[in-house]
Amino acid sequence: MYDASLRSEAAGRLQRANGACAVSFAQRCGRTVLTGLYQRTPCRMMFPNPEEGDPPLAVLLTTTGGLTGGDALRVAVSIEDGAATVSTQAAEKIYRSLGPDVTVEVELSVGGGACLEYYPQETILFDGARLRRRTAAHVALGGSLAAAEMLVFGRLARGERMTRGCLFDGWQVRYDGRLVWVDRLALDDDIAATLDDPFLLDGARAIATALHVGADAAGLLPLARELADGGATIVNGVLVARIFGPSPRHVRERLIRYLAGLRGASGLPPRLPRVWYV
Repeated sequence: MYDASLRSEAAGRLQRANGACAVSFAQRCGRTVLTGLYQRTPCRMMFPNPEEGDPPLAVLLTTTGGLTGGDALRVAVSIEDGAATVSTQAAEKIYRSLGPDVTVEVELSVGGGACLEYYPQETILFDGARLRRRTAAHVALGGSLAAAEMLVFGRLARGERMTRGCLFDGWQVRYDGRLVWVDRLALDDDIAATLDDPFLLDGARAIATALHVGADAAGLLPLARELADGGATIVNGVLVARIFGPSPRHVRERLIRYLAGLRGASGLPPRLPRVWYV
């Protein structure tokens, strides 16, 4: 067992990942095309052919197979006009840390008349993981953003659970330059007690949050409440849904049903990108 000084010394000697990815889209001759791409290991962006009826698809992956203390990622997605979907190849794993935090910075920028879907797959937090993630979205008047994030507290299928560590997960959304949504989830020290507390997370082992920003948000509220079993509301014109429960598999299935249902109501095929199903 390492003491605190040895953990700090070991963490300082380990090679750390410092990855970045920036991707931009715009409409040219009636088609949404890639207009810019920057990537630095371990971030890689892939562009599989979208299924019929879907907008262009970008799939982010990290070649390290997961992140641990001291690793840092920065992801930027922008779309001037047109429509695009961004997802991830698989669940992101945050491993036990020897002390430092994993830091992830995400910036989403949506122009007027553009539609962006940002649907990364779930983030799995191992026991002892430390994650500090911030997501900032800027949506111009007339633009539309549909986004979701899912957190899993331990690999329950392996009999594991997250009992300690640190999590700070923050969202900030601006629409037409105005701050319309701020969300912060902060867990530290005895995380198991917070997860089990009936007045807090009541035994939840997975939490999903879905946002929809755009002029059609209020009209989607009745359907959103039906799909999220009542767990949806409107805040400053932002449609917000929460899905959580003791089974990560069931939370994931409910999230897929929710996002696919809203996609169908928005005129897209009622399914998620195929990376969600493999």
